[in-house]
Amino acid sequence: MFTDMVGYTALGQRDETLSLALVEEQRKLVRPTLTKHNGREVKTIGDAFLVEFSNAVDAVRCAYDIQRTIREFNLSIASDKRIHLRIGVHVGEVVESSGDISGDAVNLASRIEPIAEDGGVCLTRQVYDHVKHKIDLPLSSLGPRSLKNVTEPTEVYKLVMPWNQENPVSSTELDKRRIAILPFANMSPDPNDEFFADGLTEEMIGEFSKIQGLRVIARTSVMHYKDSSKGVQEIARELNVGSVLEGSVRKSGTKVRITAQLINASNEEHLWTDKYDRELNDIFAVQSEIASNVADSLKMKFLTPSASPKREPENLEAYTLYLRGRFLWNKRTPAAVQEALNFFKEASAKDPAYARAYTGIADCYSILVDRNNIPWSVGAAKGREACRKALELDDGLSEAHASMGLVLMRDFDYAGAEREFKRAIELNADYAPTYNWYSLALAIQGKMSEGRRIIEMAEEADPLSPVILHNSGYVAWVNGEDAKAVEKWTRGLEVDPGFDVFHLDMAAHYITNSLIHEAIDELKTLDANPNATALVKAQSAFLYGCLGDREEAQRRLLDFLSEAENASVPAGQIAWIYAGLGDADKFYEWAMKSVEDRSLLPVWVRTHPLLAKMRLDSRYPEFLDMWKVQP
Repeated sequence: MFTDMVGYTALGQRDETLSLALVEEQRKLVRPTLTKHNGREVKTIGDAFLVEFSNAVDAVRCAYDIQRTIREFNLSIASDKRIHLRIGVHVGEVVESSGDISGDAVNLASRIEPIAEDGGVCLTRQVYDHVKHKIDLPLSSLGPRSLKNVTEPTEVYKLVMPWNQENPVSSTELDKRRIAILPFANMSPDPNDEFFADGLTEEMIGEFSKIQGLRVIARTSVMHYKDSSKGVQEIARELNVGSVLEGSVRKSGTKVRITAQLINASNEEHLWTDKYDRELNDIFAVQSEIASNVADSLKMKFLTPSASPKREPENLEAYTLYLRGRFLWNKRTPAAVQEALNFFKEASAKDPAYARAYTGIADCYSILVDRNNIPWSVGAAKGREACRKALELDDGLSEAHASMGLVLMRDFDYAGAEREFKRAIELNADYAPTYNWYSLALAIQGKMSEGRRIIEMAEEADPLSPVILHNSGYVAWVNGEDAKAVEKWTRGLEVDPGFDVFHLDMAAHYITNSLIHEAIDELKTLDANPNATALVKAQSAFLYGCLGDREEAQRRLLDFLSEAENASVPAGQIAWIYAGLGDADKFYEWAMKSVEDRSLLPVWVRTHPLLAKMRLDSRYPEFLDMWKVQP
């Protein structure tokens, strides 16, 4: 059995004296319970216990008794002095040496402990098989979970506590008003027409977002099911939707055939289906007709369309170029985004009044700036210009307002950015990037609770977005909810194993919990990727410094400084490495420079647990002032 105090690391950085006192209080409460249930305290690891039992029933009863004791203790204690524990239990063979134990069974117990909620107990299937029908408390399956360094997914159960049974979930019925539009299958004779099928999927998502009372899952999440063999009910559970639209598109010359069907995810009943054979230039009418039929089937009503000079291009070729651009932009690689930019520019040349082509241009510059592929000063100016053009042509375009909000945020116009984000949400409440960028703008200003509420809305709209899962997990982590953070990062790696930022998150989390070997494993995973971005390399160097491996951190720093002499290297990347080395003077020298290229956002300096020392420096308020925000 492993126990761990929730939020201990964050508390220690805020109030070390209180954190040490709570650890001691926890030990006084836990140790008598271990004795009562015949548990052997193998060792304590900081705030955590490793305990061995002769049988699984004793272990689970002890885990429950610990949580009951802690809960009773907390009832009469001020909220800031309460103890919060999570517990993991596994059964298996161990190797004992000098009183300590080791082996795969110990490692697995440590892996499932972070999955437990605050005040909760998680156990593996092996434990469940030993204790079912032998304890009074119900056990609920959390399903298979992918665990670090464990080849096969592990089925995890949780102990349902009596005090949690007082407020049972009202119903498992999926909400029919939440809908996923699955990727339309490309049935065209030319496989190169795949862009058209993907584009139609994205266009349909936008069309359905106009329906009052309907919540539409974002493209990022539904595209994970392209060519998937998963059934409708499984997909619906993963996305938490009650309705699913699926279909196909066959494009041949100037003709197009679209089939679509609406499915009740609860019982896979087909609520509506139809087929459309049209000329390609009727594509917009077909999209509206499908949306209208689905709305009728679900008894929804259309929103009154926003006043707009023109939504669709008059030039069909411009529309096709736009779809090609979006197909490439969604790949997010530098080469693909640059090619997408060319398509969007060509679309705007074919139809200068096509507002969405300019939004595509703005989004390309946003990605190129974020990935440090072009200087901020260049990308921001061109992105700003494209946003303005799009809004001049169509002030009712949600994406253009969202993109403009991002530009204004980096111009230090936070009030203007918030106005744009709110307007974007009014126009399309399902456009997830708006929420993601809006939460970032709030966090930069130090409005952390508001930012947290907004990032939760982003995750609701786009539950499988790696970027949103990263940000949502980070928010949980800095708020002391380690288990929740690890759950989101683990889920993110399942969604996109190549999204290296999750390994950075996990490594930083392990360092703050003194799990050095685990942190090194994460960094080795990053080092093994030959395509790691410069930002990932910089933050890896930062984490090596935090681990105390100064030689490795300095070696990597020299590589960055050498490159900076011959090319434009974002100053924020170098600032990160100096922070890992504990050099506050150099950190702030480069952090101040980073304001010019916007490469070190103040939200990280404000909140990152491993930057606590930098926040104590007298130059910290000056850095925030350069961003026009308050400490």
